[in-house]
Amino acid sequence: MLTHHRKPVCLSVISTDLPFWSVVETAGTLYQKDTDRFHLLLTAPPLITCELTSSVSSENAFLPKMSDAYAPSSPRVLWLEISPYRVIMTMQGNGQVSYRHFWEQGVYGVSRYWLPTESLQPNNPIRLRNFTKTLMLNGNHLPEHLRVEYELWAEKVQLGSYILNLEIQH
Repeated sequence: MLTHHRKPVCLSVISTDLPFWSVVETAGTLYQKDTDRFHLLLTAPPLITCELTSSVSSENAFLPKMSDAYAPSSPRVLWLEISPYRVIMTMQGNGQVSYRHFWEQGVYGVSRYWLPTESLQPNNPIRLRNFTKTLMLNGNHLPEHLRVEYELWAEKVQLGSYILNLEIQH
């Protein structure tokens, strides 16, 4: 039962205890794999990085710069596997930073990050744990709203609490 729908999507990740947030508004393709299993495929805009300049002023010490590796011709791809019980989100970004998160309510999932190939350990992912406090999926026949509240951990150090919020317009 593979059906697909092109839908406007808003995906946000917000930290509840750190100054971090990210919002992507784009069109996504929603594939229905089964009665309550879906895949959502969307593209994300290029990453903006900050480079340290030689400026003496602290206001201008970090200037945003569009990374050349994220040219509009080769966007980052986000793929979400969604069910009422678990969510897996994978981002692939042209040999740059990639990641894969696994969330299931009440479970310590694994988050893996792959750094660019010119980094010190090009093929070894950074492994973190995430504890999913809440996973809610709403919608009649198709998902309309997904909310995942989780904590990110490195060994015994908490790296913050986060909320992933996904809205799919119908």
